[in-house]
Amino acid sequence: MERIFDWVLTRTENHLTKRKAKKLYAKQHRTVLGEILDWLDAILFAVVVVFLINQFLFQFFVIPSPSMLDTLLVKDRVMVSKLTYGVELYPQGPKILDSRIPDRDDIITFYNPEYESKGPFFNVFSQVLYMITFSLVNIDVDENGNMREKLLVKRSAGAAGDTVTFRNGDAYFKYAGTGEYVLESDFRAANGLSTAPHTTISDEAYTWYNAMGRINGLTGSGVAASNIPRHLTSDYQAMDNTVSFYDYYSYNSQTAIGQIMADPTDAEARSTLAKYQTGVYVPEGHVLPLGDNRDNSQDGRYFGPVSADAVNGRVVYRIWPLGRTGSVIGD
Repeated sequence: MERIFDWVLTRTENHLTKRKAKKLYAKQHRTVLGEILDWLDAILFAVVVVFLINQFLFQFFVIPSPSMLDTLLVKDRVMVSKLTYGVELYPQGPKILDSRIPDRDDIITFYNPEYESKGPFFNVFSQVLYMITFSLVNIDVDENGNMREKLLVKRSAGAAGDTVTFRNGDAYFKYAGTGEYVLESDFRAANGLSTAPHTTISDEAYTWYNAMGRINGLTGSGVAASNIPRHLTSDYQAMDNTVSFYDYYSYNSQTAIGQIMADPTDAEARSTLAKYQTGVYVPEGHVLPLGDNRDNSQDGRYFGPVSADAVNGRVVYRIWPLGRTGSVIGD
């Protein structure tokens, strides 16, 4: 071991001595080409260092949507630890070292299951460019110039063995090893977990929107407006149009009910409704990511659980804006 150490030390000293001599010679015989090459060498070195830091240690991430309000706001910049769940050899590549599954309540970044790839070269190049510019340059945009969400940030809400159903925006968990559904907020309060996940749509608003969903299912199945049940029409007409609504999961489930009301033999609608009523089961090696802003979050309710291999980091720190900097662990 001592021989190896001595050999490494000798080689390092020789390398540094030669490099110092080379720089001294270049300084004495400076040329325009030499200056350009020095700058290119410095830039390339900086790019490589930044990429290695972002790929293997941490990277910056810009929050693209309001799905994590009020924990994380749109355009917040956060630091994501790349060491927590294992290190990717390259963007979206296999993991090495520790590859543990996220704990319940971790705020994670993961690859969007609904992302439409433009090809492996573009994926890697755009990700590298995003990394080396500290998230300032993103060429992965749609035809309108909006950022395409290759990475999503959500809370790891469901763990292996859980079954989750949603009723009027609220999540009910049948946790692994238990036989009854529990309101998620009650479980969180009883177990010291974050109370940040929330809903803002009132039960009254859900009465309106559930009616709207059923009417949509009925009319979409060919039922004339004059034949719509009066109580649905009454609930729909009482809608407060000033209330924002984004919970399409609930709306779509009510649409399936409307379709079944129109035609009880509609096998496709019955199958769709059964999926909503059964809920989402989280298999081994997966987590169910959900946004804290449950009324407005495209999350695991729609695309299901995600594999731990698709999780690329844990959000640990908010670095921007300056007035809100601080750790987000435990939020």
